[in-house]
This record gives sequence, structure tokens and C-alpha cells, in this order.
Amino acid sequence: MNGLPTLQTARLILRPFELADAPRVQLLAGAWEVADTTATMPHPYPDGVAEQWIAGHLEGFEKGNNLPLAVCLKDGTLIGTVSLMSFRTNHSRGELGYWIGKHYWGQGYCTEAVRELVRFGFEQLGLHRIFGQHMSRNVASGRLMQKIGLKHEGCLRQHLLRWDTFNDLECWGLLRSEWATLDTEANR
Repeated sequence: MNGLPTLQTARLILRPFELADAPRVQLLAGAWEVADTTATMPHPYPDGVAEQWIAGHLEGFEKGNNLPLAVCLKDGTLIGTVSLMSFRTNHSRGELGYWIGKHYWGQGYCTEAVRELVRFGFEQLGLHRIFGQHMSRNVASGRLMQKIGLKHEGCLRQHLLRWDTFNDLECWGLLRSEWATLDTEANR
């Protein structure tokens, strides 16, 4: 596969980021409510960080470190991102990452985008396992993982230090064989 893919769902286009997206990324990711539930998102979001992040996407994908895609409405409006991290390893697994701008929460966009990325990870990248983690206090992220079929695998207590507070980290995972069963059931 050459270059980052473009994927589509009923309501969304998942496409490679462009440098022109940087101001929108800074605006959306700069919201406290978005940064607060991520492990590393800076707040406030400094100038130039989005450009640096976007500039490294193709190299990161080619090395198998990251597959970040812009989540856009069909009209082209960028609303967030989904990614698979560390997907080219001897372990044939990828870690989910995602965030959606606050104005677009509660409309199912993130679930739709992550579900499509999981499909791509299993069908196109040939992954054996896809997993994700979220802070226990981010209940919406846990609901998303459950909706797309990931199984709760446990809690890493006080595992993540964020904003001077130790947070529990919920761990979720899905095997390709489980996904194939879910995919078949969804298509009946």
C-alpha cells in the first residue's frame, strides 16, 4: 500500500491530513474538553504543533508507527481524527486513538469512524488484534469501544498521570476472529 488511505462511511470521509488542516486541528484539539480526556494532547494547544504533527504522518505510516486520518463530514468539514498506532510489529496488532471536536459529540461520528478504521485494520492491514485504552472517567470512550465490539480486558489502576492526577486506564481489545463474527452478524 502506497501512502495513507482514504476511507468512506455513510456520513464521513476519513482521509489523510493536509497542512492546510492545521488551523482547524488546533482549534478543535485546543478545546479543554478534548485535551482533558487524552493522554498527551497539550492545552493550550501551541502554534506550530499541528503542522509538525501533520508533517510526520506519511513517514509514521510507512514505518508502521501511526495511521492517522482526518474525520470529515461529507461536505469536507474536518471534525476530528482516528488513528491506528504501532500496527506494523511482529505482534500484528494496532492501538486505536481518536478525538472528535466538542461540537460534534453525541452524534455517533466517532463510533462510525472508529468502526471503519477497525474494519480497515483487519481487512487491509491484516491485523490479528486491535486494542484501545481510555481513562475511566471518560465513560463515552468506553461506550464507543463496547459499541464497536471490543471486549473489556481490565483496568490499569492509577496508570496515567494527567494534569497532576493519576488516572485509571480501562483496556479493551478485539481479535480478528471476533470481528469477523461481529461483521457477519451486522450484515444479516
